[in-house]
Amino acid sequence: MVKRIVIGLAAVVAGLGVGAGGAWAALRFLPQYVSAGHAQPTKGATEFVPPFQVLAPLVATDGRLTGYTSFELQLEVPQGDSDTIGAKLPLLMDAVNKRTYRTPMASGPDGMLPGLDAFRRVVMDAAAEVYGKDVVRSVAVTRASPG
Repeated sequence: MVKRIVIGLAAVVAGLGVGAGGAWAALRFLPQYVSAGHAQPTKGATEFVPPFQVLAPLVATDGRLTGYTSFELQLEVPQGDSDTIGAKLPLLMDAVNKRTYRTPMASGPDGMLPGLDAFRRVVMDAAAEVYGKDVVRSVAVTRASPG
């Protein structure tokens, strides 16, 4: 009876050690694939579309409008595509506007601070709709101010 308990505990400890070691190795050697905060590796040279302004509503988690904020954005796109992307910016801004009123982005005690991660997700989803998947590599929010 005692022998079974000791063997069971030893197996649990060994399993925890192997699992922890595997997790450490994965985070150490493959961070871009297992960490959520890292962007996917880009293929080829990229460039940024010149900055443009977007006015967006700040919506609280309960759906109430707390105010507006102005964002200045730059999009990272494959080199040579910035003119094509720039020509469709009105469509991108329309797609962003259609999403922002449904996305809670207000944060802070008074609901007047914009949540930049939520806004980046909105812009990336809108860009995938307008330009196609994986055309816009990333979104840089270069300025956010009360609208």
